[in-house]
Amino acid sequence: MIKTRLISTGLICAAFLLGAPEMYGQKTPGKDQAKTPVNLKDPQNLGPALSAKQQDSLAKTSKYRDLAWTAQADKKWQASFNQEQGLAYLAESRLDDTTQTAQRQNLQERLRVLDKKTIFDVAYHPSLESVIHLFLTEKRDLMERMLFRSQYYFPLFEQELDAQGLPLEIKYLAMVESALNPTAKSRVGATGLWQFMYDTGKMYGLEVTNYVDERQDPVKSTQAAVRYLKKLHQVFGDWNLALAAYNSGPGNVNKAIRRAGGNRNFWAIRPYLPKETSGYVPAFLASMYIFEHAGPLGLKAAPLAVPRHATDTIQVKQWMEFGALAKELSVDSALIAQLNPQYKKQVIPYVEGERYGLRLPVEAVGRFVANEKQIYAQLKPAEQARRAQVEAMVQAAPAVTRYKVRTGDFLGKIADKHQVTVKQIMQWNKLKSTNISVGQSLIIHGKNTGSSPAQNAVAASEKSSTSTTNQSDTEWYEVRPGDTLWSIAQKFKDVSLDQIKQWNPQLGNNIQPGMKVKVCSCTP
Repeated sequence: MIKTRLISTGLICAAFLLGAPEMYGQKTPGKDQAKTPVNLKDPQNLGPALSAKQQDSLAKTSKYRDLAWTAQADKKWQASFNQEQGLAYLAESRLDDTTQTAQRQNLQERLRVLDKKTIFDVAYHPSLESVIHLFLTEKRDLMERMLFRSQYYFPLFEQELDAQGLPLEIKYLAMVESALNPTAKSRVGATGLWQFMYDTGKMYGLEVTNYVDERQDPVKSTQAAVRYLKKLHQVFGDWNLALAAYNSGPGNVNKAIRRAGGNRNFWAIRPYLPKETSGYVPAFLASMYIFEHAGPLGLKAAPLAVPRHATDTIQVKQWMEFGALAKELSVDSALIAQLNPQYKKQVIPYVEGERYGLRLPVEAVGRFVANEKQIYAQLKPAEQARRAQVEAMVQAAPAVTRYKVRTGDFLGKIADKHQVTVKQIMQWNKLKSTNISVGQSLIIHGKNTGSSPAQNAVAASEKSSTSTTNQSDTEWYEVRPGDTLWSIAQKFKDVSLDQIKQWNPQLGNNIQPGMKVKVCSCTP
């Protein structure tokens, strides 16, 4: 494949690219000073410290502690991810922040060598240099945490990529998407290692229920991401463009190509891409560069105590909760949660015809298989009590759907369709006005949700008292804030929405507070 290269001139800051530790806040060891490696098991390096009880629990299961410790990093990254929108956002904010250095040639040479080893176009660009600098300075601690996690996730990614004939370097894309956090969630709802939106996940077979979110399943989400990326590459014939389309959608990339006069080089179309996507590919290339040169750049990670090849899966035959299972197997529940992030409530459901797996360290799998009947029997009483508790929570939680605004829609019409009020839709979506636009996504909760039991009781009482009122005394109804034609019809006995519309043809669906609505067939 012929790669189009865009080499920029100018004085660029790249002293950090020599890999000199002192450039990033590290001390350079002298002749008599031993270099101390970064201890990634230290909670100070992985986020908030654990409680004394948690530390004692982990100390008793030290052979499982690595992934349990890294859970603290997950929490720390989760907070920064929601605030910063991932590495692509960080990259976008620093794309053109570069200064002079005499070491630019060193970076260019390294990139030339890397370019020969990969199918991706990693030619030098000032924006790429700026992102590398950002990641190696301000986000160096995050890079080391991801280097630690990559030992667990990269073998899985490489296996799935190789099976589909895709470049193994695509594994670095998950760093940009989620910082290798399987439970990462963006402010717009993208979830998991590969940040699938709900609809896209459904298209690629990822199940989302009250108990399970397969977008957080490392295996299934990786398989889905690989299929999606393969399709995008077939469309664009260029991996940089395929990655940009993964982030912003094929439509935005095609639009950027047209605005760039048909030029299909990423750097040429970057000014025409959405703001975050403009930093997306540079973030990917910077991540690839840093991890391919982790040693020379001074990045270190402690080895995993439980690497992926030291785990295995079993199919469960009974509803079970992580905490109770952990006690039976003498495995820390935090480790079980880390190995099985797809289970949202730390319980594994049992549904006839469905196959739900449990990943455990191989030693624990052996103990489980050898004592399977006894373990199921021991778990039964505790599981029944816990199951009743969780299912009560699930039933109490409202069903949530997303509605995409169509031409001709307005909040009153949407509220009528879903049998909710305009006020509820505005509250659920934090709308400051009733103005909506075509294509806008709205969160809609199930019927009568968003109210407390007391509020529902009051509403039922009001409806009952209103329904028993003589219709001759309630010929007209004055519209109140939040009312819709459907909600008005519900206030009166034997009055339907169709009747309200028939008696008030002049209103259509557009009603405002203070209007009078006829609520009976009586003549004036």
